[in-house]
Amino acid sequence: MTPTEIIQNGPAIVTGAGTGLGRALARKIAERGTPVALLGRQENTLTETAATRPDRLMPYVCDVSDAGEVQTVVDAIARDLGTPRILINNAAVYPHRDILELPQGAFMQTMETNLGGIVNAVQSVLPYMIQDGVGRILNVATFADMSPLPMSSEYSTSKGAARIFTRALIADIADRFPDIVVSDWMPGMLATQMGIEDGLDPNVAAGWGAALAMMHDPQLTGTTFEMDREILAGSALKRKLKALLTLSRPQKPRILTPL
Repeated sequence: MTPTEIIQNGPAIVTGAGTGLGRALARKIAERGTPVALLGRQENTLTETAATRPDRLMPYVCDVSDAGEVQTVVDAIARDLGTPRILINNAAVYPHRDILELPQGAFMQTMETNLGGIVNAVQSVLPYMIQDGVGRILNVATFADMSPLPMSSEYSTSKGAARIFTRALIADIADRFPDIVVSDWMPGMLATQMGIEDGLDPNVAAGWGAALAMMHDPQLTGTTFEMDREILAGSALKRKLKALLTLSRPQKPRILTPL
């Protein structure tokens, strides 16, 4: 697939851009000439991310779990860089804790970042996108809710809820604003602090994620990509039977061309 750039007079926003996948995504998008607002809690890591392209990577210290703080920062981005066109919700935390050892309230603190952070960013950015009716929202997702690992109750629950929010968001806005494209992307197991030691290089995954984030095609709304490949709804057998009954060709998953 060939990415279509939708940025004309506004930036991309990447949350959790201080390290790992967020840093790699921001740099990939900046390489295409698009200004990128970097959101994260640690000023030093954001500064390190921005150092490679200070002309296109701009740091904004922000805790995405704080709705008021997110709104203030998004308003500042709009003033500094122009109307936001792309939002990549990447920020997340992964506390490895047994449910029996969780302090009271800790579970919901994780929800406030992994789910609330997405909601806060979307609610802050949407009014700007709606002004022109154009935008791209990409939520970094995972299958963790489908088969939770031990000591992952907070992460699995919050990320599963975030996937539901993607669908709920689409239900609310897709008919009225079809050119605000919303979808999920699962980058796979990465060699990052939240991933695994022998995982995929985040720079490789970012090539696919950045390409997907820069595609402005309403047909992408509601899709989910895993790494470089679209996940089609339903089983392969059901899709083949449907194609046979309708005398059409079986649907093939779309494949991303990395940036």
